[in-house]
Amino acid sequence: MEKRLGEQDLYYFHNGTHYEIYEKFGAHLTEEDGVRGVHFAVWAPAARGVSVVCNGNGWTAWSDTMTQTAPGIWECFIPGMGEGDSYKYRIQRQDGSLVDKADPYAFRAELRPRTASIVCDIEKFQWGDSDWRRQREKENFLEHPMAVYEVHLGSWKKDSRKNDYDQFMNYRELANDLAEYVRYMGYTHVELMGICEYPLDPSWGYQVTGYYAPTARYGSPEDFQYFVDHLHQEGIGVILDWVPAHFPRDEHGLAEFDGSKLYEYADPLRAEYPEWGTLAFDLGKKEVSNFLIGSALFWVNKYHIDALRVDAVAAMLYNNFSRSQWRPNIYGGELNLESMEFFRHLNSQLRQRTSAFMIAEDSSAIEGVTRDVSEGGLGFGLKWNMGWMNDTLRYMAKDPIYKRYHHDLVTNVLMYAFTERFILPLSHDEVVYGKGSMLNKFPGNMMDKMGGLKTCYTMQIGFPGKKLLFMGQDFAQENEWDVRKSIDWQLADQEWHRDVMNCVRALLALYKRYPVLYDDTGDYTTFEWINYKDAERSIFSYIRRNPWNYNNALVFIHNYTPVQRDGYVAGVPVPGTYKRVFTTYPDGDSLNIKAKKKEADGREYRLEFDLRPLESVILEIPAAPAKKPRKRTAKASAAAKTTKTTKTAKDAQSPKADASKSAKARRP
Repeated sequence: MEKRLGEQDLYYFHNGTHYEIYEKFGAHLTEEDGVRGVHFAVWAPAARGVSVVCNGNGWTAWSDTMTQTAPGIWECFIPGMGEGDSYKYRIQRQDGSLVDKADPYAFRAELRPRTASIVCDIEKFQWGDSDWRRQREKENFLEHPMAVYEVHLGSWKKDSRKNDYDQFMNYRELANDLAEYVRYMGYTHVELMGICEYPLDPSWGYQVTGYYAPTARYGSPEDFQYFVDHLHQEGIGVILDWVPAHFPRDEHGLAEFDGSKLYEYADPLRAEYPEWGTLAFDLGKKEVSNFLIGSALFWVNKYHIDALRVDAVAAMLYNNFSRSQWRPNIYGGELNLESMEFFRHLNSQLRQRTSAFMIAEDSSAIEGVTRDVSEGGLGFGLKWNMGWMNDTLRYMAKDPIYKRYHHDLVTNVLMYAFTERFILPLSHDEVVYGKGSMLNKFPGNMMDKMGGLKTCYTMQIGFPGKKLLFMGQDFAQENEWDVRKSIDWQLADQEWHRDVMNCVRALLALYKRYPVLYDDTGDYTTFEWINYKDAERSIFSYIRRNPWNYNNALVFIHNYTPVQRDGYVAGVPVPGTYKRVFTTYPDGDSLNIKAKKKEADGREYRLEFDLRPLESVILEIPAAPAKKPRKRTAKASAAAKTTKTTKTAKDAQSPKADASKSAKARRP
């Protein structure tokens, strides 16, 4: 048998820096001495012995015994074994007991409830997304639109033609249907829940047993490669939910893998998350950190994933998260220093080696989550703005009579809107466990609910940050999400629900049309309040602009009560005719409003128009008129020619030029 892990591999693995570790551990089709078969390698330092049990040897222990080729490293070659064969590692613990474990590095797993790993060649697929990948490498994602459609594939749509209970669609079928819908609506990215293999459906994929295997629920690894490739060719990015915080206790998984606390902490005060009943990864072990860093890079390198949304970041960052008893760090504090180092390491490698980035689902108050590692931050590309989500939904749920007393729930968001690079999420977490759908968070009759929902979505587009919306909420799903059922697509054909869908579609088109709505991350000058004090009428008005002037800028006005506001007045910055480019009302009538030279909201000009109940409007600020060139005398023309070079040099030092340079320097 040829050793697969040499001295250099072992050195990097034990130091946590073997970034292609998945090429060494696991099951790999190969040829030794002219014989084709499969080479296996596994890390199990506390095991007394390890063997491969598989369909080829009748699941017989010690028929294919592994050899310890280095301390804790077990390897073997099984001739004649091939792609599609299922297997497990039978591990003899120190007490002599036996346990069968799935391969931590397996590329494919059996469909639950079966739990074996499957030999798989993931190099066969012919990718067609080279244009997409080249373009991504050139771009700074912060300067481009990002409107994310969050999807649970098993409940997005069912195949009623199938007779089984699940009626799951295949990755390939889902790719075609999903891409068509996403392009129709105007989203830029799809975020997938629960793709890494997991045993229990109700966990939604957040209790993972296969960190290198796409779930078999929807097909094979090659089917999933087709899924990503097809979306890329349709111009749609793919984000993967990824869970490095914890793992379940299932016997075939990582828990007590070799009879010892191998992947989890041995310290009982750090070993688990009581809230979820799961085990915490011991990131203090370099080999465990390497396992997870390898997983993240694997999905990017082998499946062309554009970004990883990291679940439960706050749980990883605090030693006392959901724990009544907890172990302080070496300085006596609550922060998990190992997790912080893990994120810095992973994010720096991801940025150096790929065009992908990570998104933190994080509710912590730690500063610098999206700051570059070189500047002392954790290096995430984006962070979920949980404060915006919580405060906005609390405000929306208030009866219109009482909204005036909670006005600051919305206005306070802008106090921290630019402290990190944020994405504004209205995710699956907000429409489960008795929380109701987005529609039913709003008070009043059905018409009021629909109006409130459309105004909420308009504010999401208007506020700083990238955007995320969970499936079904864009056509005002009435029932809260149920993982066992398809979302209620039939509602999209009903008038009021179709109106909400058309509203979201129009907002997404507007979002992509105006750079002031997406090229805003980290620059506070791109948001400007008109009136944030109108609590009595529950109206918010503000401007989205570029940092230098009001060209292509937009005025947003949100009325959060079912009350008509005739003769509504808003102060505006420049003269001219303001064009209404969007309203939450479906009338489609254009509206042009000429600004009057009369002070309002501390500004020189004002707009006056009728603001309808629960209406949001977006108005385009008129471009500054071009100045007419003055007629020059012959003497003035000659003087201009002699001073042209000097003037150009002075322009380079103008405040506007300096500001432009500063802004570009701030962008990562």
